[in-house]
Amino acid sequence: MQGLIMDFELTIPVMLRRAEQLFGSQEIVTRLPDKNLHRYTYADFIPRARRLGAALTELGMGRGDRVGTLAWNHYQHLEAYLGIPAFGGVTHTLNLRLHPTDLGYIAKHGGDKLLIVDESLLPLAQKFLGETDIEQVIVIGDAAEGTISYEELVAGTDDPGDYPELEERDAAAMCYTSGTTGHPKGALYSHRAIFLHTLVATMSGVLSISEADTVLPVVPMFHANAWGFPFSCTLVGAKQVFPGPHLDPPSLLELFQDERVTITGGVPTIWLGILQLLDQQPDAYDLSSLRAMIVGGAAAPRSLIEGFQERHGLNVLHAWGMTEMAPLGTTAQLPPDLMEASDEEQYAYRAKQGRPVFGVEMKIVGDDGGELPHDGNSVGELLVRGPWIISGYFEDAEATAAAVEPDGWFHTGDVAAIDPDGFVQLTDRRKDIIKSGGDVGEAAAIAIPHPRWGERPLLIVTPRSGMPAGRRPERDVLIAFLGERFPRWMLPDDVVVVDELPHTATGKVMKTRLRELYAAHTPPAIVNNINADMNEALRQPVPSATPTP
Repeated sequence: MQGLIMDFELTIPVMLRRAEQLFGSQEIVTRLPDKNLHRYTYADFIPRARRLGAALTELGMGRGDRVGTLAWNHYQHLEAYLGIPAFGGVTHTLNLRLHPTDLGYIAKHGGDKLLIVDESLLPLAQKFLGETDIEQVIVIGDAAEGTISYEELVAGTDDPGDYPELEERDAAAMCYTSGTTGHPKGALYSHRAIFLHTLVATMSGVLSISEADTVLPVVPMFHANAWGFPFSCTLVGAKQVFPGPHLDPPSLLELFQDERVTITGGVPTIWLGILQLLDQQPDAYDLSSLRAMIVGGAAAPRSLIEGFQERHGLNVLHAWGMTEMAPLGTTAQLPPDLMEASDEEQYAYRAKQGRPVFGVEMKIVGDDGGELPHDGNSVGELLVRGPWIISGYFEDAEATAAAVEPDGWFHTGDVAAIDPDGFVQLTDRRKDIIKSGGDVGEAAAIAIPHPRWGERPLLIVTPRSGMPAGRRPERDVLIAFLGERFPRWMLPDDVVVVDELPHTATGKVMKTRLRELYAAHTPPAIVNNINADMNEALRQPVPSATPTP
């Protein structure tokens, strides 16, 4: 027997109808390319999103058609984010930091039919458009010949007043992985997945977003649904603040202060730069309204969390997820019993990835596929399942078979331990990124050629924020530090100190770039060994041409 409950579809128009009815006066602020601020309200935003959806339909957007977006974080991108799926299309965000070849592959494989692009990014789009099936290009800004003006398109279309009937399992948004291990792969989200993800993200104990908040997503809107911020804020009617293309620390801190931002989110590299500026100018900005700085995309160093808390009274909230998870998986909110723990114990937990949010189930498995205990010591691959986690990759049966078990569990590819309290600690990142207190702010290990062993590790580090002028991490000290924790054969042959590491838009270290930069690096030990071998050879007597009898 089933319950007598309405079969009510969970779709994005439900969010928009509620927001328009209840939050019309709430503000949306955007930093424009010329650094001026654009302000309007939900009462302006939602009819414009509706007109955009109707206009795209007139241009030929049908149910399930993909519309690419190549844009910074701003109000028109927000209109596309919700207006496209509200009229049956699929918003396909394109990562503007990728190479044109990758963008062409993604737009082609994703089947993009239309493209909405910022005027400043049109030259980038023109480098890959010929490799795609895109039929129409809509420009936010001054439209070039052969393109359509976004503003003229929206202004020239009547507001239909409502939305077409949609089903909750219809596709709503698409995002491709970064493609660090082969071709990028497409995650295709349904209305239902986004709706449920949004409900959970706003919950107390998760991201705790409400109508009283002012939210500034530093995380790009092209990265994993901007962590769901555009949907979460719209659902609850939070004030939204967009930084546009201005992601430098002074511009962000000015917005935090002037707009009284309460919640923000971004990758560790953003916060490292902001911490460094605050350490230099601790009294320059009033950040008293800021209650949560959410960090994700890569593991945050404990020193970063401590630095903001101890020196500036700012709360960093660790979160973890994946493009394939739409993306939220865990948050490191401390449970009540840990609120009375020592600072040392609290920081240890806050530096972990956190506990799974409601709706996400997790387990770790060993090499044999057997499930491992959640004892904090057992380490295995992390598998997840839930209502907003992909069941397969778009048009990629091979990748789907490799990642998704027949019973639905998704292989994250991350190695982790889970403690008895449910806190997840990723461990595989130690192979690529080492985060530490002391003198090191961030570090990465890469393989470089070795004349005897083929390859050996090279460690590349940056000084921590706030180090005294002239002081730098020391090679021998770092190697000795690692020597107390790892066997000798695992230690790096050399350490290089740089001001900053190259990062992707999601905050991950660009290992390919580091390998290019340091492919010819020769550690001192190798140089000394080569010199020693040469000196030893020179000391040997030169054999005569005629053998001695």
